[in-house]
Amino acid sequence: MTRLFNDPAMFADEMIEGFAAAAERWVQRVPGGVVRSTSSGERTVAVVIGGGSGHYPAFGGLVGPGVAHGAAMGNVFASPSAQQIYSVAKAVDQGRGVLLSYGNYAGDVLNFTQAQNRLGAEGHGVRSVVVTDDIWSATRDRIEQRRGIAGDLAVFKTAGAAAEAGYDLDGVERVARLTNARTRSFGVAFSGCTLPGADKPLFEVPAGQMAVGLGIHGEPGIDDVEVPTAAGLAELFVEKLLDELPDGVTADGARVAPILNGLGTVKYEELFVVYRTVHRLLEERGAVVVEPEVGELCTSFDMAGCSLTLLWLDEELERLWGAPADTPAFRKGAVAPQQRVEVRLADADVHAPVGPASDSSRAVGRDIADAFGTVAAVLDDAAEELGRIDSVAGDGDHGIGMQRGVHAARDAARRAADAGAGARTVLDRAADAWSDRAGGTSGALWAEILRSVGAALGDEADVDARAVATGVTAAKDSVMAFGKAKVGDKTMVDAMVPFADALAAGVAAGEPLAAAWGRAATVAEEAAAATASLVATLGRARSHGERSIGTPDAGAVSFALVCTTVHSIHTERVLTEKG
Repeated sequence: MTRLFNDPAMFADEMIEGFAAAAERWVQRVPGGVVRSTSSGERTVAVVIGGGSGHYPAFGGLVGPGVAHGAAMGNVFASPSAQQIYSVAKAVDQGRGVLLSYGNYAGDVLNFTQAQNRLGAEGHGVRSVVVTDDIWSATRDRIEQRRGIAGDLAVFKTAGAAAEAGYDLDGVERVARLTNARTRSFGVAFSGCTLPGADKPLFEVPAGQMAVGLGIHGEPGIDDVEVPTAAGLAELFVEKLLDELPDGVTADGARVAPILNGLGTVKYEELFVVYRTVHRLLEERGAVVVEPEVGELCTSFDMAGCSLTLLWLDEELERLWGAPADTPAFRKGAVAPQQRVEVRLADADVHAPVGPASDSSRAVGRDIADAFGTVAAVLDDAAEELGRIDSVAGDGDHGIGMQRGVHAARDAARRAADAGAGARTVLDRAADAWSDRAGGTSGALWAEILRSVGAALGDEADVDARAVATGVTAAKDSVMAFGKAKVGDKTMVDAMVPFADALAAGVAAGEPLAAAWGRAATVAEEAAAATASLVATLGRARSHGERSIGTPDAGAVSFALVCTTVHSIHTERVLTEKG
């Protein structure tokens, strides 16, 4: 298990600080992650990679000449926020464009897309390539839905080498897409991983069994089978991966780069025993093995497991795969001479002045800030249970993500309210802080909720029940459009839609806001509980939809919990005033 930590909610921040100090020969810290600390003096396309923490050397350990120019580093198993990605990309753009590359997970797609749109609106040339190498996470006819696992390395390496060789943005993107199309991976686990502060693994594997088709975020495997010998595992890996060759590839005579990856506690000696048979089997099938990699390249904390990735090379990809690289965790050959550089990128000014607001809106802003404090305390108490629910078919990070988000929102809202901000500004500042600190899907979606409600309330108008209901309805519509979820997909939307509809109906019928909100909160609680009978169809739980039956969705549960907490705050205030 993960034993060494201080405050689990600060683990990623403290890890990044320590990593940047230890690897200062290669990297320097900027808001959102790390960037190169050296330059060859030649302007190139910038390759920015990223994802959640907990996978070292992915992602920060792959920043350096020949691979990535920067890495956006999110919370443990949660995507970096759009602000973090934007910050890192801004720091490394040299005027020739930026390629963003990351694994295919809902939170990463949401946040990297937001960052790309923002960068594009400012005039930066930006492209994205999503890695989809995990053959077990979706069938071949749904290849675009597959996860990115250790095949990330193949895509990042060839794209970085193409940039180093002077390719333009079109060329770097083409290489990354070609590499992804010619890369396949398959993984197994013998035990689950434990997040910092948790007292048990995200999933358990029966003694003598291994989980087949696991994810790198602690998502359980698709099936449990008897643990084979090292040779038997190699045979399973090679058989499955040769069953699905990329279009146009025939194993006999093909040139292939194998990547045998340890996930945390399967050590190098064991991996070499497995690789011995992998190498032989590939050669027996007529493949020519080129520059294999064996080691810990994309991990999952203390997970006992490993994966095999096969990158099927053509002449160009072989040249790029073998090109020099020098990063904290991945090196090949000798790179061109480098000079030390220092990037300065200031954090967003959290103390920026607030605009004008009416007295009534300022009063509502203060109430909102107070409410965030109470909601934060409730989510602190619920974090462990939310993580447990999320771990049944997902990655178990929902509780800690909600904690980080709401704590940041609470502090930002209080600063804004103390500065005399109106309701909209308080909610906007809270939204920015929640998204930036929480990252992941939930961080992006809660930011959408807060901004939508804030837009309806404004900073100068009197806040009434109709404005609140309008804002909540707008938030519902925004979340559904942004996250692409609908009722029945087993997401937060399953609680949010009935809540918003019930609130709107109550207000339209003339109910006081407190009564309408209370009734809607009860509806949300019931809807969240009812998600236990649904099969997950979106997000990381999608691959384990059947496993999720019997457990409610963590996002729906936390949404309902926030709604009921807000109602209790209002009820308590009314009782206090009457007393």
